[in-house]
Amino acid sequence: MHIHILGICGTFMGGIAALAKSLGYQVTGSDANVYPPMSTQLEQLGITLTTGFDASQLEPAPDLVIIGNALSRGNPAVEAVLEQQLPYTSGAEWLSRHVLQQRWVLAVAGTHGKTSCSSMLTWVLQQAGLAPGFLIGGVAPQLGVSAQLGQSPFFVIEADEYDTAFFDKRSKFVHYRPRTLVINNLEYDHADIFPDLAAIQRQFHHLVRTVPASGLILTPAHVPAIEDALAQGCWSERQAYDASAKLADTDWQSRCIKADGSVFEVILQGQVQGQVQWQLLGQHNVDNAMMAIAAARHVGVPVTVAIEALCLFQAPKRRLELLTDSAGICLYDDFAHHPTAIQTTLAGLRAKVGQQRIVAVLEARSNTMKQGVHQASLPAALNEADKVYIFQSQGVGDGMEHVAGVLGDKARVFADLSALKAELLQQTEAGDHLLLMSNGGFGGLQQQLLQALQQKEADYV
Repeated sequence: MHIHILGICGTFMGGIAALAKSLGYQVTGSDANVYPPMSTQLEQLGITLTTGFDASQLEPAPDLVIIGNALSRGNPAVEAVLEQQLPYTSGAEWLSRHVLQQRWVLAVAGTHGKTSCSSMLTWVLQQAGLAPGFLIGGVAPQLGVSAQLGQSPFFVIEADEYDTAFFDKRSKFVHYRPRTLVINNLEYDHADIFPDLAAIQRQFHHLVRTVPASGLILTPAHVPAIEDALAQGCWSERQAYDASAKLADTDWQSRCIKADGSVFEVILQGQVQGQVQWQLLGQHNVDNAMMAIAAARHVGVPVTVAIEALCLFQAPKRRLELLTDSAGICLYDDFAHHPTAIQTTLAGLRAKVGQQRIVAVLEARSNTMKQGVHQASLPAALNEADKVYIFQSQGVGDGMEHVAGVLGDKARVFADLSALKAELLQQTEAGDHLLLMSNGGFGGLQQQLLQALQQKEADYV
């Protein structure tokens, strides 16, 4: 059977391609821009890639076309699929029908932390010998790939609330039907498709409806947005997690031994189970780890085994990833783009570096930022940094100037990437921590700064 995937180079669709190939299908695909690392991963699997969406790529006609949610009516390939009446589906629907049937699905949902938490959970299950399948929106170094069929009934999936396809406006995660569901957090995001928080809560309610009575829903304790969503109906066992270790009515608690989150205790029903000592930083990663431990316990992994596994865990790419420590400057790359994620990332780094200077560089490119939704909360989120540079990408308007104005003299806005790069290289100095935050490629700024700093250090020698 020949499957052709439109929009194949996104992490989710690339994962679908890898799973389809593993099942023995002939897989081809196309995208607007075919580029590494996903293009490399797909080509290594023997998947033929086409740049662009010309209708000729559908000749001869494939048996099935899987259409990514970035494509819409008016796209030449989409129009050809409809005109020729070719069989088509979405990635989430194909996954549900051909991979997740009869599997024990462990889904990780929420506004933030999905990739990190699902990577941790997959790693824990692997270390416990359960050989799970998985599909994750990133690549943890120890997993090596973003998707794998696995050799057991268990399948871990990053459960995204974004819509499924141009013909299916439900959130992708309603297709997954988990038995173990993690809801890490719930905030307003994706302003391009959701008018308000209530619309997102409604989709989470639809997800909760698919969890069987014998399943488990894991949430943080007393989060109003989550409680409101669950109040619409919940038919499964619930367990709650409290990061403060002060609430007596929670099943799970954590207690940081080090302020930066690099060492913390795991507490279950009032009893300390052990300590995680690892390379990751920040309360948000402690929270992700606790959810992973609790989810793994639901499929039979002892808490002590999960703790031992997480002590060896390495973060996925672009999660406060240290790219280099050259010329005395630490350069980090992070995916943070929502104010809460920005704030928690900066807090974790601050706890690690103390009074050393943090230079935060944010690419304001998400659809939600372009609509001005986060302008009021961004200044507080960025306040932990000593210097703030905001790259105002096309279509953002003047909202970032307002953010910089609130932050005062320590903040500047740039519209030209080369000028921003020159400013960063001129103003940063030995001892600084330079943190780049973007949910996109940032125009290659990460690699440009990496090369420049390494050359600067070489010139010193």
